[in-house]
Amino acid sequence: MVHKPVLVEEVIDNLNLQSGDVVVDCTVGAGGHSLKMLQHIAPAGRLIGIDQDRDILKIASENLKHYKDNIDLLYGNFKDIDSLLKSIGIKRVDAVLYDLGVSSLQLDTPERGFSFKSDGPLDMRMDKAAAISAFDLVNNLPRYELRKILSRYGQERYAGKIANLIVEKRKIAPIESTAVLSHIAAEAYPYRARFTRIHPATRIFQALRIAVNSELDNLETSLDKAVNILNTQGRLGVIAFHSLEDRIIKNTFKRYASEQLVKIITKKPIRPENKEIADNPRARSARLRVAEKVKV
Repeated sequence: MVHKPVLVEEVIDNLNLQSGDVVVDCTVGAGGHSLKMLQHIAPAGRLIGIDQDRDILKIASENLKHYKDNIDLLYGNFKDIDSLLKSIGIKRVDAVLYDLGVSSLQLDTPERGFSFKSDGPLDMRMDKAAAISAFDLVNNLPRYELRKILSRYGQERYAGKIANLIVEKRKIAPIESTAVLSHIAAEAYPYRARFTRIHPATRIFQALRIAVNSELDNLETSLDKAVNILNTQGRLGVIAFHSLEDRIIKNTFKRYASEQLVKIITKKPIRPENKEIADNPRARSARLRVAEKVKV
């Protein structure tokens, strides 16, 4: 499946991009948002794309080749946005965008282990060079740590039952694949709860992915750095896909506003129109929030 960026027009409208701007796409992915932003800031503008997935950076490079003189693609984690920009001599920028979560390209590649919809190794690392995978967490963490991850990051009501069953199953054999973990999730659920709209493995996979990639901690770290590198009237936009991310963004923006660092542009998060959701069902849960820097 080709990755479809979400809320593209809404991002462009709310970031208030101008020709010649310097923009950071903290999750460049396949380059969908970046391509649209480059159309607004070229020919004099500059876009810095950051991603921790080397495979996706190669795809972005190909997709953005028409603007090769306007882009810098950097391998790294957006929590290090300050040092990454410093490495190429950038001190201030006019806009920063985050499109959080996992990309369609990652979800639809079974060997990356992000999805329970096809069998693959239990991996879930956005950066394949990272030391810890979902396999390590599932097979090595004590029961109480597993329960805490599933409850905190997945908001899973059956976290205790699932953690108990994982520990019992791994005594027999290591849990190595997405299919096996998915079956364990279904088995741990009460029978009637297995057949609701949301698959029993959905929240478990979300929780493990967040834990493997330290997503929430990295987001908080990165936002604090991003607001500091914005020029006055520069804008910070973040697309979240679940309530845990969105709560961090909402509360962080409120804190910045109380410190008179920013004014909040989106009083309520911007959501996709029905047409976009019909064209791209994965856009359904997307929420965009934007803030503008008021002082350096």
